[in-house]
Amino acid sequence: MSLKQWIQRHRIKPLVALRAIKQLLQHPDDTGQVFKIIEALKGDSITPPVQRLRRHAPGVALLRDKPDIKMALNDRDRLASLPLGSIGRTYYDFIYVEGLSADRLVASSEEAPRYDTLSPDERWFVDRLRDIHDLQHVMTGYGRDPLGELSLLSFMTTQVYNRGINFIIFMGARKLQREHPTIEISALVAEGQAIGEQAAWMPSIRWEDRLQEPLEAVREELGFRPPIAYLASHAANPLVAH
Repeated sequence: MSLKQWIQRHRIKPLVALRAIKQLLQHPDDTGQVFKIIEALKGDSITPPVQRLRRHAPGVALLRDKPDIKMALNDRDRLASLPLGSIGRTYYDFIYVEGLSADRLVASSEEAPRYDTLSPDERWFVDRLRDIHDLQHVMTGYGRDPLGELSLLSFMTTQVYNRGINFIIFMGARKLQREHPTIEISALVAEGQAIGEQAAWMPSIRWEDRLQEPLEAVREELGFRPPIAYLASHAANPLVAH
């Protein structure tokens, strides 16, 4: 890797991040701004997790085969045919009932700059991490409401450290705390972190082969504990839940 490539991979762009966070605060549903913030501040957040994959047989197999989880998650007919309570059927109900799809994350991510310094393994990992975002919602039990998204981000950056996500959590938590002073936002962030630490590492799992399995059984197997603080806050604050 040349010096120029090294600098490009490790540099951060705080001004780009600040402009994006301003837009995101004004338009919370603008997912493209989230990707811009992550790209601007992430530095080299890819090398450590890819190296982690290479240290274990399941990760080596994933990097060798490079399965496309997006294809499985976009197969609406198969997902709809899976048993109620399965991972795939729950994903289908979570995403497609609302008219969403895995492709929307791809479209949003294209708004952020892409760097040409990534190896094929690293590019596959970046894309897979993007594509399993909503699957992480399903496995953790976090909704798409502001409290759920913030809690999930805490889970995500615990599993795969990212300064850009940490910045979004910091700004989002401050905003939510000002708007809803009776909710202990820091407790929700801490809970997301604790779940991320306890649960199995999601990037190392071949989810394509597990979509038909019972969600609750897999959660128990892989150490995904229920988000009790989030569920309580969600139930007690219905206006924040939408």
